[in-house]
Amino acid sequence: MKFLVVDDHPLVREALSSLLLELRPGAAVLQAATGAGALAALGGGGAVDLVLLDLRLPDGCGLELLRTIGQTSIGTAVVMLSGDLDRHTVQAALAAGAVGYIPKTEPREIIAGALGLVLAGGVYVPPVALPAVAPAALPGRLHEGSVTPAECGLTERQLEVLALLMQGKNNKQICRALGLAEPTVKNHVSAILRALDVGSRTEAVLAVARLGWALPRVDQSR
Repeated sequence: MKFLVVDDHPLVREALSSLLLELRPGAAVLQAATGAGALAALGGGGAVDLVLLDLRLPDGCGLELLRTIGQTSIGTAVVMLSGDLDRHTVQAALAAGAVGYIPKTEPREIIAGALGLVLAGGVYVPPVALPAVAPAALPGRLHEGSVTPAECGLTERQLEVLALLMQGKNNKQICRALGLAEPTVKNHVSAILRALDVGSRTEAVLAVARLGWALPRVDQSR
């Protein structure tokens, strides 16, 4: 895979590049500090699979660049990054074709989970924007926002699996991290989806992000 990180802050570019390489080891990660640099990188040969694009760039608006990428780089997905959580801005980005909108203020684990969702074909919407873009994002009692993991019937092991799902890990990576067989992990994932009353990993991660559950830290040194 090939990624492009567009942000005018070198430390942010490096952090995001490192995170992408954790999610997709061996991938190629390009960087650009400006919109002009991003377009040059996209036109430099070889399709880019995913662009992480800052909303505010020194030479223009990220939304305009998003629209340009959609017109000139067919097949390239774009995730917007910003500290601006205005719901209208989030809606505008999604309407312009972004497959996700990630606040820079989110913890690293949430950003990793959001990117994992996008790489799996999902769309990430920050929880704060859900009332504007997905009023019924949480079904049943989860919509109340007061339910706990214990009330959902989740076991300690299932919470560990859920924590890894939030980081965008696939089943094989979860198997390695927890020392479990793949059928066991599949059973845990199915149980998590049933407990949360959702139909996909994407919906599970969005639900947990909105509920604000504190999940266990998993030792992945196995």
